[in-house]
Amino acid sequence: MKLIQTGLVVFLLCFTMSSYADNGMVTKASAYSVAETLDRFSSIIKKKGIIQFARINHAQGAKKVGLSLRPLELIIFGKPQMGSPLMNINPEIAIDLPLKAIAWQDKDGKVWLAYNSPAYIAKRHSISAQHPVIKKMTGALNKFSDYATKAAH
Repeated sequence: MKLIQTGLVVFLLCFTMSSYADNGMVTKASAYSVAETLDRFSSIIKKKGIIQFARINHAQGAKKVGLSLRPLELIIFGKPQMGSPLMNINPEIAIDLPLKAIAWQDKDGKVWLAYNSPAYIAKRHSISAQHPVIKKMTGALNKFSDYATKAAH
C-alpha cells in the first residue's frame, strides 16, 4: 500500500510540474543586457517589415513612482498580414495579438528574453498549431529571439 501511495505522489508531482512548466512561454537566456537584447530584437523585426507598436521600460516606470525594479522591458509588435487571417478565424485571438516579448534581469544578474509561443496562443483560441501563419510565426520568433540573445562568434 505504501508503494502505491508513493507512486501516486510521484505521479501527481510529475503531472503538476509538467503542467506548470507548460505555461506557453518560450524563454531564452541572453548574452546581452536587457536594453541590448531588445535593441537587437527590435532591429531584426524592423528589418523583416514587422511593426513595433510600443516599447515599455517597466523599471523606468517604477523609478518614476519611487520604486525599484531590476531591468525589465517589453515590446509589442506585429504584422497585420499575419494576425488578420487568424482574427478572421477567431476574433478572440486579438487579445493575444499583437505579439509581445519581454527581457528582464533576474536577481543573479542573468538576462532573459521570453515571448508567448504561437502554438500555445493558437491552442488557446482553437486554431490549429499547424496553421501556416502559426508555423511561420513560430519559425520567425525562434530566429529573431536567437539573434537577440546569442553572442556573435
